Amino acid sequence: QVQLVESGGGLVQAGGSLRLSCASSGSLFNFYTMGWYRQAPGKERELVADITVSGTTNYADSVKGRFSISRDAAKNTVYLQMNSLKPEDTAVYYCKASRLTRQYWGQGTQVTVSS
Repeated sequence: QVQLVESGGGLVQAGGSLRLSCASSGSLFNFYTMGWYRQAPGKERELVADITVSGTTNYADSVKGRFSISRDAAKNTVYLQMNSLKPEDTAVYYCKASRLTRQYWGQGTQVTVSS
């Protein structure tokens, strides 16, 4: 069982930065692909970025060049550094751990970007 706890969300002005953290319990963190997803009101949940165990990253086109995902195996934590934030980045951001057919979600953290 993997439990995920996100933190770091908040209110920021357009052009600002935030860093989200997702701490994982359990000893299996290093076997899971970790991802950040977001869901804006009235929209479907979408992938923002993910990172494999080997460190390969993947980004949505809308955040390329602005967001950076990383993972710290020693801390069982995955991060999402968000720079040059835009109002359209406003959403609840969720952390996900996945491996084969298993997946676990965090409870989400709100990010609000004001114009």
